[in-house]
Amino acid sequence: MTQTSSAQTLANVAGAASPSVDEACPPSPGPTEAHRTGERITNNYFDGIAVSGVHKFLFFIIMAAYFFEQLDNWNFGFVAPALSQSWHLAMTDIATIVFWYFIGMTSGGFLGGVISDMIGRRKTFLGSILVFSISSIITGFTDSFAVFTLFRALTGFGVFCMMVTSQAYIAEMSPCESRGKWQGSVAAVGFCAVPVVALLCRLIIPMGPEAWRIIFYAGGIGLVAFAFGLKYLKESPRWLVSRGRLAEAESVIAFMTHRDIDLSEASRKVEAKVKFTSVLTGMFTPRYLLRTSLLILLFVTITPAGFLLTTWTTQLLKMKGFTVTESLTAATIISIGVPIGCYLASLVSDLGGRKIPLAVLSVVTGLCGIAFAFMDSLTGLILAGFSVTVVNMAVNFILFSYTAESYPTKMRNTATGFHNGLARLSVSASQPLIPMIHQAYGFAGVFGAVGTLFLLPVIPLLLWGKRTGGKSLEEIE
Repeated sequence: MTQTSSAQTLANVAGAASPSVDEACPPSPGPTEAHRTGERITNNYFDGIAVSGVHKFLFFIIMAAYFFEQLDNWNFGFVAPALSQSWHLAMTDIATIVFWYFIGMTSGGFLGGVISDMIGRRKTFLGSILVFSISSIITGFTDSFAVFTLFRALTGFGVFCMMVTSQAYIAEMSPCESRGKWQGSVAAVGFCAVPVVALLCRLIIPMGPEAWRIIFYAGGIGLVAFAFGLKYLKESPRWLVSRGRLAEAESVIAFMTHRDIDLSEASRKVEAKVKFTSVLTGMFTPRYLLRTSLLILLFVTITPAGFLLTTWTTQLLKMKGFTVTESLTAATIISIGVPIGCYLASLVSDLGGRKIPLAVLSVVTGLCGIAFAFMDSLTGLILAGFSVTVVNMAVNFILFSYTAESYPTKMRNTATGFHNGLARLSVSASQPLIPMIHQAYGFAGVFGAVGTLFLLPVIPLLLWGKRTGGKSLEEIE
């Protein structure tokens, strides 16, 4: 199945019925009746209005961009052995490339959020597609290690800049009834790139010693998503209102929903001029400090645990005594759980005010991780590994929705980028600990730590987490 058909299928499923939520959206002023009578709907963005075909097409463009982004994000892990052989690279050289890629991702998280809050979601989203697509093509053409490393880092910057921008963008462009569903649906399509890039690499790389370059050329297909986005993507109305551009915001919503929307009252509640310092430091003010602290705890425990699963499983299975073929087979089957987990998030994210499914799935992930740690048979490891991958991805993408909802428009993406950038730094900091844990406690110790990390933030989340699912962003704010 192609990525296009996958996206259309998910969009059809997502548009079929609104999920139930424990807290309904604030009642809108009767959009359907107002539409029949020709009256304007007052102070409503997309809440309470059915998602139109135009609206779904916007989500489809984001899905396509997400797919190509993940293609560029995951390709190096499969290309690295062939690149190493072609250029006679040492393990330290590969580590250097990976290190700078993570530096690029971290920078994309921190800076992309700030840029998006300053110049808008649409420009930042499209710019990031250009960066990672062109950078991928250049890494395919170059014969210089330094140039390859530089543009691999820029690929990481573009990939993560788009990821954090898309989180705020989807949150601001979705009805409150189905924000989590659309976040999960977009991610599910995007992460279908993982098994696709694995299959492409398996077919293409054996064709010749330089065939690995084709994989990076393929990463440039993201320019197709850029072209569609340039023509059809609209700026977030909430961001436009925050910048005093009321007429543009109302025009965007009218185009997307075929409704006549009056945002004059909503615009009066927005600060006339947003200070740059308040964007950068607002998440640490007394009003937001508790939720910021809780989100930091969630990201620095859940994200390193998730990356440990995706990065180290194949190597540690081999060190456990399985052959390379057995380890790769297990890792390939386990990786299929990545898009399935994102789709699971789309089904359950809007239940329980967002924090309840996040807490429940964190517990399930922790228990599955501990079960994986103590499995000995390959079949048992595959089953447990697949299960923990599914729920891990669901947890991560519900957390992305939860983060984007937790802050006001003026600093939403800066805060989202901060948390995601900090999460990537925690991944880098945790890497030297993994060999030490493995040496001291073995395979069970490493993945037992994964399970524990998922369980740690559950009680603080239940005690202090806000319910955000099913509420308008303005009510949460």
